[in-house]
Amino acid sequence: MVVVSSNLVYSHLEEPKVEKMFRLLENDLEVQSCLRMANVMAVKRMMYNDHGPVHSRIASGSALEIFDLLTKKVTPTTVENGVCSVEDAKVIVLCGAYLHDVGNVVHRVDHHIHGCVIANPILDRLLKKVYPEDSALSIKLKSEILHSIFSHDEEVECLSVEAGAVKVADGTDMAGGRARIPYRTGKVDIHSLSALSITKVEVERGDRKPVQILVSMDNSAGVFQVEQVLERKIRTSGIQDLVEVIALEKGIQIRRTETP
Repeated sequence: MVVVSSNLVYSHLEEPKVEKMFRLLENDLEVQSCLRMANVMAVKRMMYNDHGPVHSRIASGSALEIFDLLTKKVTPTTVENGVCSVEDAKVIVLCGAYLHDVGNVVHRVDHHIHGCVIANPILDRLLKKVYPEDSALSIKLKSEILHSIFSHDEEVECLSVEAGAVKVADGTDMAGGRARIPYRTGKVDIHSLSALSITKVEVERGDRKPVQILVSMDNSAGVFQVEQVLERKIRTSGIQDLVEVIALEKGIQIRRTETP
């Protein structure tokens, strides 16, 4: 069992290509500037919760954790389709999770579309550094990463395990007011009350499904986040048969969600 946090990603950097890509993303001026501007748009102008660099790091760690659990039971889609290796698939997951919200730099509306446009040249540049001798593979990986960015929107169906891991991971960043439903800071309503009630999110191997997500809360208002964030994302993740969510109020199970 692991706690979803900004430190989780560092436990998933064993493979050299994954580690190199993470360092590139963390130190790239364009990537970091775009993510910070995404928060200017989301937090300062729209008064929404965080969608910037910290969220990118949290989502990346959670996505890689979920992906590792999934691949103990199923073959990654890109590997099954002959696109790439498992290590390359992890690069897809990392980049998709890290860059999925970059489109907020333009506007919250259609940010999953804007994100693909913005990420396209960034990925051309960074993938070339990780795969300097295989341009064809870089192009294939870029297409899969762009699919993950585009399909993290709740209304878009994921067509790969990799994209599904990114999508579900996006929804797990909601402890301590970090809800994935944008809510206006300072406004007291069900969105803010439910977001602030969630104290911890954990990911572990489940008894009945490969991935079990535990959402701990100090009052039942947090169930709103489970229903409106995780359930909605899981339904269009393509991995809905492989993920289970359990809501806990002060350590006592109050809801067990299985999305068919």
